[in-house]
Amino acid sequence: MTGVLGYGQPMGGVAQTAFVVPDLREAVDRWIADMRAGPFFILDHFLVPGQTYRGEESRADITIAMGFAGHMLIELIQPLDSHPSVYQETIARRGYGFHHFGIACADVDAASRDYQARGYHEAFRAAVPTGGEVVYLDNGTGADWGFLELLPVTPGMDGTFTRFWEASRGWDGSDPVRSFL
Repeated sequence: MTGVLGYGQPMGGVAQTAFVVPDLREAVDRWIADMRAGPFFILDHFLVPGQTYRGEESRADITIAMGFAGHMLIELIQPLDSHPSVYQETIARRGYGFHHFGIACADVDAASRDYQARGYHEAFRAAVPTGGEVVYLDNGTGADWGFLELLPVTPGMDGTFTRFWEASRGWDGSDPVRSFL
């Protein structure tokens, strides 16, 4: 992988900004109308075997939408149940809104060890459909200030997010909600 992702963000830098929302479709509509972001790509019921929350098996189900505002990948996350999760932590602490920054990583496990040496711990881990696993990190202020998510830069991830970005370039507003896969 080169030092810059196909959609213009740097390796090791912020590649995504994420928000937890009560109603995904309403949030998508607002981002399109008010921020001119889009189109958005939706992945319904993201609950994968083996995902963990604070060291235990996680049963939290979410739906996500991703779209671009310029070169910034925006992720909208709607929890679909009340199972314990990093999303429910944020909602309980300060309500809906900003949730995390995603950091592009060539090696998520090595990056996680580096952050852990600086006082972070893994709050959530799950396999993703673009390859590899994401890891959410918390230094004790995640629910207050936002978590960090380590994003695995795989050919599938870079290709998928670059495809989303390319769809946003010169987008005319048609077909605003599309399938993630």
